[in-house]
Order: sequence, then structure tokens, then C-alpha cells
Amino acid sequence: MDDQIEPSFASARTSGGIRLVTLAELARAGSWQLNLVHDRRETLLIWITRGQGLALLDGARRGFGTHNALLIPAQTLFSLDAGRQVFGQALVIPPGAAVHLPETVQHLRIRDVASQTELTMLLEALGREQTARRDFAQEAMAAYAALAAIWLRRHPAPETERPDASRRLSGAYCARLVGHFASGASMAEHAAALGVTPTHLTRVCRAETGRTAAALLTERLLHAARSRLIGSQTPVQEIARDLGFGSAAYFTRFVQQHTGQSPTALRRAALPHPPQVA
Repeated sequence: MDDQIEPSFASARTSGGIRLVTLAELARAGSWQLNLVHDRRETLLIWITRGQGLALLDGARRGFGTHNALLIPAQTLFSLDAGRQVFGQALVIPPGAAVHLPETVQHLRIRDVASQTELTMLLEALGREQTARRDFAQEAMAAYAALAAIWLRRHPAPETERPDASRRLSGAYCARLVGHFASGASMAEHAAALGVTPTHLTRVCRAETGRTAAALLTERLLHAARSRLIGSQTPVQEIARDLGFGSAAYFTRFVQQHTGQSPTALRRAALPHPPQVA
């Protein structure tokens, strides 16, 4: 079973519509929510207005900085390593929204001041509608999101050379993890499905993403595990089974090895604490 129901993102689904959040709000539970590779049901249009960082997008590591726009389509494996000095906003577009966006990853470095101002003002206007919660706010937000999509389409990504074999393989592996990371397959089995050896896949992924193929699989599983532990009351045994682990004990060892805490402890730590009575 693949993990397409991670409850850490339930707020976007329960609100039923478009929303604007800061990068910090995308990682309320900790930096791991962005740093670990994962994919989402929603499409993200991220606008960076301060600082710089690293992203893993489309099977490759790339730097981003001030006045960069990142379009991350739904069900695209990615991670963002944004330091404390980075400020950005993410326009979160749920499935089915009538917003026409490119279907592939886009990374734009916007140097024209007028274009920078235009997108910033559109997002600010959308944010005001979100905050004010006036009648027809969701319709207004959808309209501003549509204008942001038009802005994006008016700024096509610069043409690049056709990806070489290494980039294509890394991208194919990342795409495969989206649908199959929870199948219980090992990295070697994923490599076999792609028609390459584990050694070759590892070498290519390290060169293109800075992570080994095994590390990418581990990160995706860990993100799913942590998301479900803190976002639901699903029994640990059921989460372990859904994520392809042979037993709850193996799942517990996996979580403990990579977080230093047991699944139960992670879940308990995420619960809201009652106010202290003086």
C-alpha cells in the first residue's frame, strides 16, 4: 500500500480549498517535514523572498535563492533545506482546483523587479482574503491563484539541455518512490525494476541528489511514518503494515534508529500539552 493519506497535511484537505502558508507553517512539527524527501497530494507554488537553500526536485539537487519561484506538482518527490534566514510562502493548491498550472517541476529565477512585485502583490491579496474570511473568500482566493498561475505561465522556465542518462535515471527512481516506496521492496529491488544494478543506482543518485538511493528510500519511509504517527491515532502495527514493514517490531527499530525515539514516544511528544495550572 502506498502512503497517499499522510494526515500531517490534512488541514489542506479539510479546509477544502486553496490556502497560503509560510514555509515555517509547512514544517510546524519540525524541519523534517521539509528536509526529508516526500510527495504531497497538493501542488505547491513556492515564492522565496529572502535567503537561500537547497532543494531536491525532479531527481536533482539545485540551489534556490531570493526571488525564486518553485512549482512542485502534486505527487512529485522533493525536499527543501531552508535555513533560518529563508523566508518564503507556499500557495497550496488541492486536487481538483480550477487552477491551470504546468504539469512539470518549474524553477524560475526572477530578476525583473516588476515581475517580482506582481507575484508578491498577488499573494498578499490572496493572503488578505484568507485572513479576513469575508463572504466568497474562497472564490476570491481561487481567482488570485488563477492569476498567479497566469503569472507563472508568462514566465516559462528557460530551455535547458536534454537531461543525460544519469539525470533521467535519478528522476525515474524518484518518480518510482512516489508510488512504490511503501511496497516493502528493497533498494536493490527498485534498481532491478529500473533495469540497473544497485551499485549503479547508488552512484547516480549520490551524484545527482547528494543522497544514496537507499537514503532516499529511507527518508521517504521515515517521512511517511512520522507523518502518520503524529497526524493520526492509527495503531503502530497498522502503520507498519501499510508502509511495507514485516512486523511492528521492525518498524519500531527503524523509527528508533532514525529519530532516537520510539513510535509511541514520537506520537506522545506531538500531542498538545494541557495548560499548567498555577
